Amino acid sequence: MSTVLSDPAAEPLPCAAKPPSEALRLQALRSYGILDTPREAAFEDITRLASIICQTPIALISLVDAERQWFKSERGMGERETPLFKSMCAHALLDSDVLVVPDTREDVRFARNPLVTGEAPLHFYAGAVLKTSEGLPLGTVCVLDRQPRQLSAEQVDALRALARQTMAQLELRRALQVAEESDRYRSRLMAIAGHDLKTPLRTAAYAIDKMRRHANVDSVPTLVTARDAINLVARNLDELATLAAASETATPDLQPLALEDVLHSVLGVWRQPAIDKCLALRHVPTSLRVRSHPTLLTTLLGNLIGNAVKYTERGRVLVGVRRRPGHAVVEIIDSGIGLNLDHPEQVFQAFRQADPRSDGLGIGLWIVHRTAETLGCEVDVRPRPGGGTCFSVRIPLA
Repeated sequence: MSTVLSDPAAEPLPCAAKPPSEALRLQALRSYGILDTPREAAFEDITRLASIICQTPIALISLVDAERQWFKSERGMGERETPLFKSMCAHALLDSDVLVVPDTREDVRFARNPLVTGEAPLHFYAGAVLKTSEGLPLGTVCVLDRQPRQLSAEQVDALRALARQTMAQLELRRALQVAEESDRYRSRLMAIAGHDLKTPLRTAAYAIDKMRRHANVDSVPTLVTARDAINLVARNLDELATLAAASETATPDLQPLALEDVLHSVLGVWRQPAIDKCLALRHVPTSLRVRSHPTLLTTLLGNLIGNAVKYTERGRVLVGVRRRPGHAVVEIIDSGIGLNLDHPEQVFQAFRQADPRSDGLGIGLWIVHRTAETLGCEVDVRPRPGGGTCFSVRIPLA
């Protein structure tokens, strides 16, 4: 904390000096997307508390821009911004902690400031600097009074705490903006994929149908399986595009489903690849009904069953269903290469591959995780004694 008293006759500076790394500071300030935004309750609460704790009629959250100071929240000031040459907070940015000026008339920096010499003059100022994690000052949480005064040590500590809380709110607000933009980007990407990828898939299905008409008898089942798999992907892309268009404002429409129908569809895609690898793909039928979304649940289970087939070189893949209170638990058990489960939380991260030899992007299990969150499901993974992996998916019963 610094308290500055100096010769009132000294010539005051017309404006505060610029902080070091001013360009970086302004870039950081604008990265929060906070300037010229409406009032928000979280910030209004902070200035209200600052005013109550410090017992001052005026409290501000002030952000110092290139040519002005703008108030995200103001209490008792009556305006949302002032020119930079009037800014007391611009001086506070040069302080490393809390700047306290007991009497602005006796401080060389403020004695001729229009806010000090004009009508309803401000004779007390205290500001705690808002700093980013990189140490760049953005503004202050400050309190002002029309009478000279002091703050107690406890009040100064409280002002520091409110500055930290303000930065936490700014960081949270920015993180939410990034997340929302990321969701919008993913939605648009899904819509593009659903629109642009279905055309070559339809073409491939048509070509397979032509091949089937001229193929020998032994090849027909394989071609039919390939055609059905392509048509399933195309249908799913159509629905994913529809979901993506609505995803910014709506959640998926969950409905009662026969779990066996979903499993039958997924297993139909992977049965022939399993046969080609001499794997036993076994399935225990179920009569349970769940509450979910048909396309998203197909995507979720398709990724898990597909991974089990792809990464199992010999042995079997077993798909079974257990009934638990309020849930159906689908288990996909394989005798494959297994996963490194030293850090289970990393299994569902994007771009982490189950098998480093794979040519894929490593996003399948990330898609599983995000889809499960959307559907209100839980996904768990555990190693099997003797090798292999068991994935389980808890799906709400209808």
